[in-house]
Amino acid sequence: MLTVHHLGISQSERAVWLCEELGLDYKFKRYDRRADNRLAPDEYKALHPAGMAPVVEDGDLVLAESGAICEYIDRKYGGAKHCLDVDHPDFADHLFWFHFTNGTFMTNGMMQLMLAMADPQNDMPTGFVADRTAKAWDMVEKRLGEAEFFGGSQLTLADIMMVYCITTGRMMRQVPLDDKPNTVAYLQRIGQREAYQRAWAKCEPGIEPNLA
Repeated sequence: MLTVHHLGISQSERAVWLCEELGLDYKFKRYDRRADNRLAPDEYKALHPAGMAPVVEDGDLVLAESGAICEYIDRKYGGAKHCLDVDHPDFADHLFWFHFTNGTFMTNGMMQLMLAMADPQNDMPTGFVADRTAKAWDMVEKRLGEAEFFGGSQLTLADIMMVYCITTGRMMRQVPLDDKPNTVAYLQRIGQREAYQRAWAKCEPGIEPNLA
């Protein structure tokens, strides 16, 4: 049986949400972050050589990386329902946003944080990355004014990947959405999905999802 190991407030919520969208019978195991440094506990780090979330197990397979995990689950258990075929008119858009998530969007925030920590007196590198980050958020807002989902006309893995960045991931950086009505409207639509509600209740009980 597929086992999803979820670390609280982490990217592993993507795998849980996808499993709920597919209506899978899967095993869910939740881990709290350490109180002293907010990192994964040793028990979680021992699951995979990468030592970080997310991780799933499927028989003898232990798989990390949220993009790989989501594609694996969708192709093996979902009939590639959320992976558009090359002949689909939304294929390129789905592919772009699926890879943009961790390749660019999340990387911008991490670069900004690391550069600031390395040299707090140097505003140039952090300003450069801040500009890239702002442009990425503008792209998100524009896209969600053009299409119902990141992947186009239907929910795809692009949405499964991106939603974490603009909900839970935003909790860590306090990014306001006051000037992004399309993004807020999209998040409200996602929040109404029963599968998302079930996944969130499992992943973060007692915490309201960051949908505004």
